[in-house]
Amino acid sequence: MAINRIGVLTSGGDCAGLNAVIRAVTRRAILKYGWQVYGVNDGSHGLFDRPPRFQELTLPDFTGTVLRMGGTILGSVNSGDPFDFPMPDGTRQDRSAEIIDGYAQLGLDALIAIGGDGSLAILRELAQQGDWNLVGIPKTIDNDVDMTENAVGYVTAVDVATEALDRLQPTAASHNRVMILEVMGRDHGHIAINAGIAGGADVILIPEIPFDLDRIKSKFEDVLSEEGRSFALVIVAEGVRPIGETIDKNIGQYLGQHIAEMTGAETRVTVLGHTQRGRTPSPRDRLFASAFGIHAVDLVAEGKFDRMVAWSSRDCIDVPLADVVGHSRAVDPDGSIVRTARGLGICLGD
Repeated sequence: MAINRIGVLTSGGDCAGLNAVIRAVTRRAILKYGWQVYGVNDGSHGLFDRPPRFQELTLPDFTGTVLRMGGTILGSVNSGDPFDFPMPDGTRQDRSAEIIDGYAQLGLDALIAIGGDGSLAILRELAQQGDWNLVGIPKTIDNDVDMTENAVGYVTAVDVATEALDRLQPTAASHNRVMILEVMGRDHGHIAINAGIAGGADVILIPEIPFDLDRIKSKFEDVLSEEGRSFALVIVAEGVRPIGETIDKNIGQYLGQHIAEMTGAETRVTVLGHTQRGRTPSPRDRLFASAFGIHAVDLVAEGKFDRMVAWSSRDCIDVPLADVVGHSRAVDPDGSIVRTARGLGICLGD
């Protein structure tokens, strides 16, 4: 089929590197293929409105500053499933037909969607229902999209968390404190374990490995007796929960309270929160974003749809979207990253 106009949108939580993807898609589509590029505003929600909300993307839109910007110039949403959309009166409705009609009104020949596992699953269902030509690009700071070693935004998030540990270490040492850093990772602990190793943490807690408070206490005793230190660093993913216990506070606060009670140490808790999302993208994230954007446009040109671009063995590849959605990429408790942490004497709570 002839391609004349493609769309691109960002869906789900923002992260560093999204603008680099949009830039790469636009430059490749225009410079190589001569296509029009429409950027859909606020993810799929831009297709609800009449007329649909979009902006035509052109080469002058991408001066040197956009590549370096965090966030997304198109806007994004991370709520409101169009198949089960919450209405003002409290009811829920299937509004997928409105989005499909909005896509048709834009006259798009294909759509490149930048999203995480949840967003890509919804967009794939919309594409199947509306007969769209869809190509996906993985983005998530959690790095839990399946079938790819890296997703856009992850490397920068690890950099932010590592830098936080670098800044917490001197004040921990100065005041003999246990500093607890809570990072994002609702279901998976890729940020926590990678930043923890890079940042010299003594304890790393991730959702994939259940933890025991007594093991953490023993680690602090070892730090004092074997290393002669009276301070320590802990990094914990936000989704970690104690076994068999319901807590009414975030995990960082829970650990701060219990570690202080068990050890008598002075504890401080830092929650990084959304600071992991909004930073200037790292050079590596810009590289992944650019490679993904180019490859996605080339897939459209080749008529290869219902696929997601991915990074594997130092190369940009593509995989079936059907193999991605409904799955997630967890930290392997027996993998090399966990073995590295254990080899360094880091306590993982078990």
